[in-house]
Amino acid sequence: MGRETMERIYERVNEAVEAQNFLTTIGAKLEQAEKGRVVLSCKNRHDLTQQNGFLHGGVTAALAEVACGSAALTMAEEHHHILSAEFKMNLLRPVVCNQIQAEGTVLKAGRKLVVTESVVTDPQTGKVLAKMTATMIPIADE
Repeated sequence: MGRETMERIYERVNEAVEAQNFLTTIGAKLEQAEKGRVVLSCKNRHDLTQQNGFLHGGVTAALAEVACGSAALTMAEEHHHILSAEFKMNLLRPVVCNQIQAEGTVLKAGRKLVVTESVVTDPQTGKVLAKMTATMIPIADE
């Protein structure tokens, strides 16, 4: 990545987030991006809930996974994109708050694998709702 500016890091991550139609569907937004760390948010909407009225675990997992991948992207060289190799998700509490935030961080960035984690919280109370550990693969654009 070299001497990429904070603005360029944010721009690269935002381009990747906006290119994902599913994220538009759920209303995910990039809040922050810096080398090795990103924050995304998503509002809790009725059409994203499961049978008990909680935000669907799939939405929580998707936001956490994108936070992990986006954090990995901040460490990747230009003209690379990121794919998930594996992840493990722990849903710790039912999501009933108005909005969730997922903070993704890079634990170890290698050339072939990037190990990341994300913590999903209720931004109003700071309560941890879910945690994910994920391995990402940087792939050169063709």
